[in-house]
Amino acid sequence: MQLLFLWFAAWVSAGPVTPSHGDGPSGVGALLTRQQYERLFPHHDRLYTYEAFITAAASFPLFAGEGSPEVRKRELAAFFAHAAHETTNGGPGSAGGPYAWGLFYTEELGCKDGHCTVYNTGGSSPYQPVPGKSYHGRGPLQLSYAYNYGQAGADMNLPLLARPELVTQDGVIAFRAALWFWMKPQPPKPSCHDVICGKWTPGAGDLRLGRKPGFGMTINIINGGIECASKDPAIKGNRDDRIGFYRRFAKLLGTTVGSDCDCAAMTPYK
Repeated sequence: MQLLFLWFAAWVSAGPVTPSHGDGPSGVGALLTRQQYERLFPHHDRLYTYEAFITAAASFPLFAGEGSPEVRKRELAAFFAHAAHETTNGGPGSAGGPYAWGLFYTEELGCKDGHCTVYNTGGSSPYQPVPGKSYHGRGPLQLSYAYNYGQAGADMNLPLLARPELVTQDGVIAFRAALWFWMKPQPPKPSCHDVICGKWTPGAGDLRLGRKPGFGMTINIINGGIECASKDPAIKGNRDDRIGFYRRFAKLLGTTVGSDCDCAAMTPYK
């Protein structure tokens, strides 16, 4: 969700959460070892540590926590695939291959100096931008726009509207921001979690628009308006990159990708 397309206050009030090693409270540690994580992201930024991810995932116990082990690993692969695409420094010809450079960047390139004012809007939401703050993409899924920062902060009791920079200053916050978006239904869109776990059943209208459960539907949720509908080869390349990461990560995690991995035949949301 590069153009889309979190718990400092909670941390202060409740105290720091001890990182979980191995079988964490959410169960994610039982699916993903540190060695596997480092193999998925051999060049990750120091913000994105294994411990930060496991600790953040503990706040979302249903993440990679529903269904068979195959489905749970599939959700991990899907989430990481989008995060890798949004933050990659790789591509064709990159050392180690095109899928070795995920979780490299912590924020949207070219926006750190405050030039990306297009994101400084809250629309009709109650979450209006704070003067002097930038709401460009940050974190693994590039949380963007003031209304997303505001809603995420409100849901998780964090001052993200006032301090959006927290998403690039604390790894746990960074991953929690991404997981918040992954787990959050935003009607008419279902959550990526429900889609990849098979909990979302498309209605007759969805089926007419080609929307089916699978990784392709998560692309539609995250950036379908740009990537699913475009015939531009460069835009299709972004979609292919997400799918490529997904297939690689699923293989490394020992699971399958399921059906309907592409969204080319799906009508995007408005």
